[in-house]
Amino acid sequence: MADLCSGPPEILVPAADETLQLALGSQVMLNCTVRWAGAESCRPIPAWSKDGQWLGNGSSQDTTWSAQNTSERFLATVLHLNLTHDADFGVFACWLSNATATFTLQQAETAGHVPAVLAALLVLALLVLLAVLYVRCRLNMLLWYRNRYGELEINDGKLYDAYVSHATAPDDRKFVHFIVKPQLENRYGYKLFLDEQNILPNSEPSADLIMNVSRCRRLIVVLSVAYLEQDWCNSSFREGLWRLLELSRKPIFIVFESQYREITHPAITLLKQHQNTVTLLVWRSGSMTPSSDFWKELCLALPRKVSFQGSVGDPQTQLQEDKDPMLILHSSYLDSTGDLDPDGDLGTGLRGRIFGSPPPPRLGTPRTPAVSGMEDVQLRDSHRPELDVSDLGSRNYGARTDFYCLVTEDDI
Repeated sequence: MADLCSGPPEILVPAADETLQLALGSQVMLNCTVRWAGAESCRPIPAWSKDGQWLGNGSSQDTTWSAQNTSERFLATVLHLNLTHDADFGVFACWLSNATATFTLQQAETAGHVPAVLAALLVLALLVLLAVLYVRCRLNMLLWYRNRYGELEINDGKLYDAYVSHATAPDDRKFVHFIVKPQLENRYGYKLFLDEQNILPNSEPSADLIMNVSRCRRLIVVLSVAYLEQDWCNSSFREGLWRLLELSRKPIFIVFESQYREITHPAITLLKQHQNTVTLLVWRSGSMTPSSDFWKELCLALPRKVSFQGSVGDPQTQLQEDKDPMLILHSSYLDSTGDLDPDGDLGTGLRGRIFGSPPPPRLGTPRTPAVSGMEDVQLRDSHRPELDVSDLGSRNYGARTDFYCLVTEDDI
């Protein structure tokens, strides 16, 4: 018998000592399988221990079987464990005669809720920050991209950047002449053509309108309550809108916030329905600030301005060889030494002395230059018309920055 059981059992499973990372509350089965050669009486007796303490005999399930046509026998002992407490983890050993297999059970570190909540809050804060930056900086980014990569509208035969149509009401004229015109021309360098006449008399565009709008790249309409009182707005605004869409590329309509909610005219609803073909801007109480969204949206709707280093005036009109003396900043025509009113241009009556042709020679007896000059001045003073401001909107004051200077009573 001693010869038959002289060979020690061989552990097949596990092949080496194992270390298992298990979560609390999980179940595990530890399998220990051995093989030996000999009679049934040589069967090894399995035993399990935990942290050096022997476990009871009923703690495991043992299974024995024999190989076919051989004298080898196999024994599998399985230990079932429920890891419900921290004390259930430890080092388990399977003892089979003089052979031992070790299982080390360690508790896996589970991710807590706090890191997950903090990560979710961080992602949410990042999304909110991106949304705020998009809302606050969207127009600036669009302007930067347009000014850098936008389409250039030059050599297109246009003399003006925008045709501005407004009503003859005093508030509308002040808004156009003293807010829109100085801001767009002096700050952004655009060239405007102002018109306060009815652009669609009898609901049809006049010949002057077609000619003037064809010379402008955009059409701006100050859609005030006074403007909506025109005949074409009351009778057939929809048909008039189609006429304007045929004349200009995506016309711009400006409405006042103080009148916006009070306007019951169907024009506002119609413009909202066609926002893909028109640009509707609202002048608010904070739009006076040069950095307000109103001016950014208006500049986005206007053509991209071109600026060349070292050039003066409007490069878009310079490329078209526009010789308007009001656009030539460094011209001898604008020498203020001969201006009767160097503080500003008060009308066409005073403008003729500078820009007009010299008076025709007079027939008669020769006179001294001093006496002749005094009589010419007296004659012009007697025949000088009243102050004419009708063409203020059609003139370009890009070279006359003093016209829009605002002075206080203390300065005077």
